[in-house]
Amino acid sequence: MYYKNPSYKAFYYSNVVVLLLISLLCILPMVHIFAVSLSGKSAAEANLVTFFPVGFNLESYAKTFENSNFVRALEISALRTVVGTAMAMAVTVLAAFPLSRRSADFRPRTFYVWFFLIIMIFDAGLIPHYLMNQKLGLVGSFWVYILPHLLNVWNIILMMNFFRALPKELDEAAIMDGASAFRILGSVYLPISMPAIATLSLFTMVGQWNNWFDGMLYMRSPDQWPLATLLQTIVVALDLSKTGINFEDLEMLSNRSVKAAQIFIAMLPILAVYPFLQRFFVKGIVLGSVKE
Repeated sequence: MYYKNPSYKAFYYSNVVVLLLISLLCILPMVHIFAVSLSGKSAAEANLVTFFPVGFNLESYAKTFENSNFVRALEISALRTVVGTAMAMAVTVLAAFPLSRRSADFRPRTFYVWFFLIIMIFDAGLIPHYLMNQKLGLVGSFWVYILPHLLNVWNIILMMNFFRALPKELDEAAIMDGASAFRILGSVYLPISMPAIATLSLFTMVGQWNNWFDGMLYMRSPDQWPLATLLQTIVVALDLSKTGINFEDLEMLSNRSVKAAQIFIAMLPILAVYPFLQRFFVKGIVLGSVKE
């Protein structure tokens, strides 16, 4: 009877319409970028392309993949995303597990929880971060993309609350069987925590892939830039020399088509990963919302 109520039907269909509009606002810009990347020079320069290619042309993609700067930046971004996500999730899980214990089981728990909260609220700022990374020898090193981002306090808090929401009987049964803390974490907690891990992994991957400021700040040479930094220079700073395409080829191509092709290629990896994590995402998005 509740679902046949006119008020409920009005609310339901209003939600459907609003969500469809939001979906279109997310999807249509990507469709437009893809259409521009496949369009000819005259149509792209005259801004005649909407959601379908005009003067179908694959030269922008061919020249993009012939560009050594772009390919090298793509490799750096892929490597930093894979390594950074794996290491960050390992640190997150290993930090969240002891913090999810009771104070009687892990006495310093309260101290560490307050410590992490304080460092999350009060940030030292850009200059201290730069000086610290310089003293550690990370400036100009690939590891400056990884090590400063390993400890994400917000992710640790979410993971800790997810662990605390799991049935305590599982933990007690494992302890009675003589399992160690690492055995409990690996055999009991991790298998049933995949929604939380997948969700936080997706957030971490997107953050690593889209982070352009690290390359601009810490790298002395454009050869060490990730893809996001390269695209920021091309699209925002309008430095077309970083496209790696010579001026003779640019005369035959549209700058808009080349930039659109590079932007679309940069979007593909995250778009390709999301379907594999989608089945975990809906359950994991509420992680930490229920706690004792």
